[in-house]
Amino acid sequence: MAIAIASMTMTACSLDSNEPEKPFTTCPAPETTLYACGVNESGTRSVSDEQDVLFTEDDIEWFNVTTREIKFKDMDEPLYRRMQPFHEIEFHLGDNALFVVSSFVGDWDSRIFTNLVLHYDVISDPNQGHYYLQDCYPQQFIDTDEVKTNIKKNAGQWELFTHYLESICKLKR
Repeated sequence: MAIAIASMTMTACSLDSNEPEKPFTTCPAPETTLYACGVNESGTRSVSDEQDVLFTEDDIEWFNVTTREIKFKDMDEPLYRRMQPFHEIEFHLGDNALFVVSSFVGDWDSRIFTNLVLHYDVISDPNQGHYYLQDCYPQQFIDTDEVKTNIKKNAGQWELFTHYLESICKLKR
């Protein structure tokens, strides 16, 4: 019996067939697109305006759900330069707004943010900056009541965000 099972397994895994090799996992074709728009200080944005779209899912290599690092592919213009004129960043999944990042901050920023931020970290690795979606900035304020409330408020959107990235094979754990 064991020989028969081993023989069937070997046949199923054989590369001698005319069929092309299939990947072990396949990703579902997305029906919607994840993208982020810049929102200026007056609170206006235009999705039809290509310059306001900061990045799409195609620009994301991966998102690490544990560290919250979001790794972007190389772009013509560095992402941190594109984000500087905007007050907020609005993440969308298709026609639905997921969440608003209250600011784009760098290590040099001395302001305190108690809501979601996109943090550009150049101190930990000066040769290459890293981007993080963080619940607050600086991180020592994570245990405040206001930040905890915002984390709970954003929980559903975070779940949708990470589930979508997982469905397009861009989620790291």
